[in-house]
Amino acid sequence: MSKSPRVSVLTPIYNTNIGHLCECIESILNQTFTDFEFIILNDSPDNKQLKKIIKTYDDDRIKYYENEKNMGISASRNRLLDLARGEYIAVFDHDDISVPERLARQVEFLDTHPNVGVVSGLLKCFGDRNDMWRNPESDIEIKLGLTENCFVAHTAAMIRKSVLDKHNIRYEEKYSPAEDYRLWTRLMDYTDFYNIQTPLVKYRWYATNTTHLQQAKMHNAWLVIKTDVCNRYPGYYAVYQALQKQSNVPTVLRTLQNWRYRLFGIIPLLKRKKKWILLFDFLPIVKIKD
Repeated sequence: MSKSPRVSVLTPIYNTNIGHLCECIESILNQTFTDFEFIILNDSPDNKQLKKIIKTYDDDRIKYYENEKNMGISASRNRLLDLARGEYIAVFDHDDISVPERLARQVEFLDTHPNVGVVSGLLKCFGDRNDMWRNPESDIEIKLGLTENCFVAHTAAMIRKSVLDKHNIRYEEKYSPAEDYRLWTRLMDYTDFYNIQTPLVKYRWYATNTTHLQQAKMHNAWLVIKTDVCNRYPGYYAVYQALQKQSNVPTVLRTLQNWRYRLFGIIPLLKRKKKWILLFDFLPIVKIKD
């Protein structure tokens, strides 16, 4: 058996636009980091054109598979995880573009930060939107934010496969198309997160992507996930809500260094003391890891 690659890049496809798919594939084949396998799983097996296009790439790092019938996104992502041989899993959606240094930067980070099991980055939107999709940087900021929304860009994420396998964590179909948000909230107990503060993926924003087509279904799944994570982490939720009221910025967490907030400017509300965040200056509610 051949030596296992360091990274498995996992891309499910479903009736993908040919031009988008080619840009996706070429962005991975042109990575500066080269020790990877690129597993592409076709969940639209009747679409024979996709296979023909993929087979035109003469690169043995590409591994092409088809589902016998349409399985849905979460089941397809789980099959990809089962096929993966790499130490690290690079999630990548079929219509996006990875910057050339993406894999190199994430592998270097995970190699030097063994406590981190998920590292992602910023998204540079293009198409119908041309802005930057920003997310908070540190583990504590991300976990506070996960009580409100998905603050880890899935298509730009790299995951330590051993964390998923050790705790038997996989994608859950009942939460699709917010299966990524559910995955992150399940991992909160077991590992640290980090968002590299630079664009790692160019995110294609257009009228027929999943975010638009399944908006109502995504919103309902988000409500269920948010309710569950807030019930499991009431301390995180309380701190996040307090931060939002203080900063009046709905999607950006303020830094948690040497901070102290007061209710009505008088009553001590939140205070950081060594490794703890205190409520009302004495009640420890969140412990901050080193």
